[in-house]
Amino acid sequence: MKTYKIACIPGDGIGKEVVPAGEAVLRALAAKSGKFNFEFESFGWGGDWYRAHGEMMPKNGNDLIKDKDAILFGSAGDPHIPDHITLWGLRLKICQGFDQYANVRPTRILPGIDAPLKRCTPADLDWVIVRENSEGEYAGVGGRVHQGHAIEVATDVSMMTRVGVERVIRYAFELARSRPRKQLTVVTKSNAQRHAMVMWDEIAVEVSKDFPDVKWDKELVDAMTARMVNKPRTIDTVVATNLHADVLSDLAAALAGSLGIAPTANIDPSRRFPSMFEPIHGSAFDIMGKGLANPIGTFWSCVMMLEHLGEPEAAKKLMAVIESVTADTSLHTGDLGGKATMDQVTQAVIARL
Repeated sequence: MKTYKIACIPGDGIGKEVVPAGEAVLRALAAKSGKFNFEFESFGWGGDWYRAHGEMMPKNGNDLIKDKDAILFGSAGDPHIPDHITLWGLRLKICQGFDQYANVRPTRILPGIDAPLKRCTPADLDWVIVRENSEGEYAGVGGRVHQGHAIEVATDVSMMTRVGVERVIRYAFELARSRPRKQLTVVTKSNAQRHAMVMWDEIAVEVSKDFPDVKWDKELVDAMTARMVNKPRTIDTVVATNLHADVLSDLAAALAGSLGIAPTANIDPSRRFPSMFEPIHGSAFDIMGKGLANPIGTFWSCVMMLEHLGEPEAAKKLMAVIESVTADTSLHTGDLGGKATMDQVTQAVIARL
């Protein structure tokens, strides 16, 4: 029997609630399958670790988890710690340290969920957004000088490399090819950002020549927001820079009904390092400890993890159960307009497995 070693990093806020719920669902799934099991190891990194140790995770933290098969992550964010410290000290340290350069965010309207777009059916909104996850606007290049003075200067430089752009666009073309519509939209802003984004466009043209069976187009990021709202059925697979896709994917989740249901995979396609799977909803300190968090985003992230681990049958089974639970409006949490608790949703998923 195959045993998968999973590093669990709940992080902050409701991450401490949804990650154990994800563990419980994966244990139930493994017990039902009889073909594999999981060995979970929890790491208490995040805001509490920072208060105790002055850092979000140990300096050798990546070494402690690099032999795992995958990482299940909760959230990073604490109202008492500056956001740039929580993000760069934990999540980005793992993503960049393990070269998880493809951030993949599927979006679709699940059964039973009332999405805010009128005249939009589930068939009209079935997207996957690929976010460049290692450089670009979040490369961390820049600095501040003369702080506190009138001549203070602060810079953040967007750094794009040919290898970084080429590999994520190629990944997106390959993903688009694997989907029924074989369609890709390359998001850009080359009308205003005339150096790096022009290179981004040029590389997209070069890579497209290797995928003659994929229909693709280019869209400016500001126009893309309107297209997502007004013409959702014209979109299938999307690739964008670190910042652009960060914003667009949150809009996509909201259009599908709630950030609470949206999953993410931070992928190292080379499989040299473990990939990391997480819901996108954030730490949500306002509902922490109240049992109100929506665990569906975590469960869907577990589906993506199973697919990555090479367990497609188990992934398909879990996704079917998730859809059966969302179809039951009595099991909707507050973000979906319901009154169900996280534990009720979790136990419903386990029971239906």
